[in-house]
Amino acid sequence: MRKLLVIDDHDDIRENIAEILTLAGYEVFTAPNGKRGVETALRENPELVICDIMMPELDGYGVLHLLRKNEATLETPFIFLTAKTERADFRKGMEMGADDYITKPFDDIELLNAIEIRLKKNDIIHAKYSGDEKGASKLITQLSASGMLRLDAQTAETQELTRKMYLYQEGKRPKGVYLVKSGKIKAYRMNEAGKEYITNLYGPGEYLGYLPLLENTTYEDSAEVLEDAEVAFFPKDEFLDALYQDLQIATKFIKLIARSVQEKEERLLSIAYGSLRKRVAKGLLDIHTKFDGSHPDASTGRVRLPLSISREDIAQYIGTATESLIRTLSDFKSEKLIEIQDGKIHITDVGKLQNLLY
Repeated sequence: MRKLLVIDDHDDIRENIAEILTLAGYEVFTAPNGKRGVETALRENPELVICDIMMPELDGYGVLHLLRKNEATLETPFIFLTAKTERADFRKGMEMGADDYITKPFDDIELLNAIEIRLKKNDIIHAKYSGDEKGASKLITQLSASGMLRLDAQTAETQELTRKMYLYQEGKRPKGVYLVKSGKIKAYRMNEAGKEYITNLYGPGEYLGYLPLLENTTYEDSAEVLEDAEVAFFPKDEFLDALYQDLQIATKFIKLIARSVQEKEERLLSIAYGSLRKRVAKGLLDIHTKFDGSHPDASTGRVRLPLSISREDIAQYIGTATESLIRTLSDFKSEKLIEIQDGKIHITDVGKLQNLLY
């Protein structure tokens, strides 16, 4: 049962809200003033606080200030309940970190909807996401599906692209963000010798091209279609407006992006200093996770789906020559780490690939 805290100095209002929320299935704590409210919040650690502004001893602004200073309640969703409708009061509360306002008199459904939306947002924001662009994409997808981020893939401009077509090219200015609806995309850079290095791989449900928008720079790589794809396009202003309308969402997204950049740097270090066998093993597992996503059989550790990507692209992803990759794959096959059927690679022992000693 989810815990909520109601702080209001009017007994009738406080008890009425508590009764409504209890009937809706919440565990409700109440406090008759701001000071008691802070004490209750720190003791009970509620998942959301509903607080009046004008109260004796400590007003709602003071309650919010103290809760935002405490590590345990720093990110607890906070809804102001007030009869005051002046624009300055709304602005002051939001600048201090309030999540929403409900103005008295209010409708019961309005109150319940506001609470449900804030709890859902909090769940999404604090869910665990992988520390790469896939995690950032999942965050955007979940926020969009919940209606908290206004990016509708159904109404967005859609492009159908065939293999070898470019989505964008290195050095160009970004005009928007792309969502892969189907197919596969690779992003790559060329070194001074004209050799291609794959910087990332994208499959259905993943967004790409947003980092240059956030940094206001040109593309550092090119995006090319690996497998016929359908891609939704969100213009630059539309994406940035949707992202920055909520500071908490923007902060979470940027943290995931920072982790993604770190992951890329670690992969570069692995390419520079890791053994070829380890690089190939990690590359196979990365590609499986990004594109195929099937879980290995619990008893055998075998991945059921083959890796649907060419040898040349695998080599470019891990930063080695195709011939070296083929020799290593042959070694892995003889060691029963993989199988090769009809030219496609099947991982047969995930655990051993993950834990190669050299």
